[in-house]
Amino acid sequence: MAPVWEADVHLTQEEATQLVERQCPSLAPARLEHLGTGWDNTAYVVNGQWVFRFPRRKVAVPLLENEARILPRLAPHLPLRIPEPVWHGRPEGGYPYPFAGYALLPGVTACTVAWTHGERLRNAAALGSFLRALHGIPVDDETLARGPGDEIARADLRKRAPMILERLEKVEAAHPDMDGQAIRAWLSRLVDTPRWERRACWVHGDLYARHLLVDEHHTVTGVLDWGDVHLGDPAIDLTLAFTFLPPEARGVFREAYGDIDEATWDRARFRAFHYGVALVLYGDSERDEAITRVGWDALRQGAAS
Repeated sequence: MAPVWEADVHLTQEEATQLVERQCPSLAPARLEHLGTGWDNTAYVVNGQWVFRFPRRKVAVPLLENEARILPRLAPHLPLRIPEPVWHGRPEGGYPYPFAGYALLPGVTACTVAWTHGERLRNAAALGSFLRALHGIPVDDETLARGPGDEIARADLRKRAPMILERLEKVEAAHPDMDGQAIRAWLSRLVDTPRWERRACWVHGDLYARHLLVDEHHTVTGVLDWGDVHLGDPAIDLTLAFTFLPPEARGVFREAYGDIDEATWDRARFRAFHYGVALVLYGDSERDEAITRVGWDALRQGAAS
């Protein structure tokens, strides 16, 4: 079976350049530099000023459309910068998907940085405050009825547990020195944690180190890749406290965020193991050492009390 991140369309840099020049003629001649390839999109910097993202899988198309529709509504409420789409491309020729261009935000992704515990701790309050602002954006009844929900059951622990265990077995097979018993013990304890029963809030939906933007001082300045943005359980984002922050930073994070009940905190920890096994497998498969390291961080820190 092909990995879930395998592309169903392949776009060369030359083809991407032609799409940009034909559909955004004011950018011609377009100079493209490959920025990165993720599960869903390939990104290029255009003329040193814009980032264009091209879906590489059909499932990424509605995610890109979500960003275009929702991000301009969220940005004014948030203390960190987020991308806002400026250019909107359409399918053309042999490329079947829409694409989008955003102003290039300065910085690098957090997964490319060698972090000290002190640096992670220093960012804990800012991350807690950012998520407090995001999750606190007012959601009226019409938005709640019409906005995107958690259609892939990200917060369904019973559904996710078998997926995590299956991936954990693959990680153990590839890394025989790994002891997965602590992770299994945590999953067994957490899987029956009560669901979120309160009003849904706006959540990023896929928040981990690759989607944090940082400056040269290792200070978080922005949050990227909002394709999974939806109305749902805040625990989906709060998992960042387990995937990115060391245990000693979690108190600072929680103080900045505000009240987090223990069931929500437990669901956030559970989600960290989902990230851990998925990112280790993905990083190994793609020979992306930075992502593999993020996956191991999530597994170690998720299991740390």
